[in-house]
Amino acid sequence: MNIMLDNHKLILDTHCEIYSLIKCSADGIFWNLQQHIDLNQVVPGAVYVIGREQVRLYSSQLRTLINTANIKTVFSNPHEGSETLLNHCHNYGIADLVLDHKILLVGGGDMDSTWPCLQYESFLTKILNYDENLLAQQKYQDQYSADRPYKFLFLNGRARPHRKYLLERLQHLLDQAIWSNLDAGNGTIKLLEPQYEHANFNVDFDTTDLTFVKPQLFPRNVWGDVIMEARPYLDTYFSLVTETVHAYSYSFRTEKIWKPVAIAHPWITVANRGFYRDMHNLGFQSFGHVIDESFDTIDNNQDRLERVAVIVEDLCQQDLASFLNECYNVCKYNQQHLAELQPRVQKEFPDRFRQFINERF
Repeated sequence: MNIMLDNHKLILDTHCEIYSLIKCSADGIFWNLQQHIDLNQVVPGAVYVIGREQVRLYSSQLRTLINTANIKTVFSNPHEGSETLLNHCHNYGIADLVLDHKILLVGGGDMDSTWPCLQYESFLTKILNYDENLLAQQKYQDQYSADRPYKFLFLNGRARPHRKYLLERLQHLLDQAIWSNLDAGNGTIKLLEPQYEHANFNVDFDTTDLTFVKPQLFPRNVWGDVIMEARPYLDTYFSLVTETVHAYSYSFRTEKIWKPVAIAHPWITVANRGFYRDMHNLGFQSFGHVIDESFDTIDNNQDRLERVAVIVEDLCQQDLASFLNECYNVCKYNQQHLAELQPRVQKEFPDRFRQFINERF
């Protein structure tokens, strides 16, 4: 019997996103659930940790196994979290099983307590794993200057209502920003200028008839969103970060916030109510000594969004070189805290997972 779990064997989908963290405790593995069933390899009563693709493809078979083989199921998808993971549960037809605690979740964000979810900071643990990002950190430090040609960095990917609103609301400031929009659902497609994009990315293509340009921009099989290039940070005073989740009440921290943290760039984040509170609970500092961050406590999503827009407008009227100087110590503290927290989060996960499973199964 597996020494990691109290009463159950542990069977892992090799693409479950936490495989490398707990594989040493596995009693078995599989990479295709249907094949696993066809070969009569199902272990009754075992804990099965299954990734997004297998749940998407075989949710009906999974439901049958839960009912007939009494398998204990964990849907592991920490690359999604909070609202996006909730949406996947509904889209894959497993929400009822999750709410009945027949399927547990491992996700990248916080969720309502009615959804049994173990939160894992997947994006935090990945941001410093790329040589490109370590080089960007060093370049930013080496070329640091308070004389910068643009006021803020404003990167936008997939269409989200809060991104669309801010792109329209702050249109009068965009000539003072380095900004992008990769989804026509937010408004006009806008790529970064070539000098601000990573050298391996493709910026030479016609966007006229495209509605979403990530497939053209990023090399095949490359997670381009996570890669940092130092120059747009060097040429701006702060990042306006539009996180994935805004209207749902639980935080989901993605690469969008960890990139400015990692490179030591001041940030204002557009996210859910309590996002700043949750960052503080992780040990990070923010910029309340120079920015009014009370918007983090505003319940109404539109009011919170508008308050951020006003703060950006006000900040762009200030002496941003002085602002940058006042933010420097917080930025450096956060950068160091991120570097120290990353290995600790990874190291602590197996014990957290074991406790989570043993308490519920």
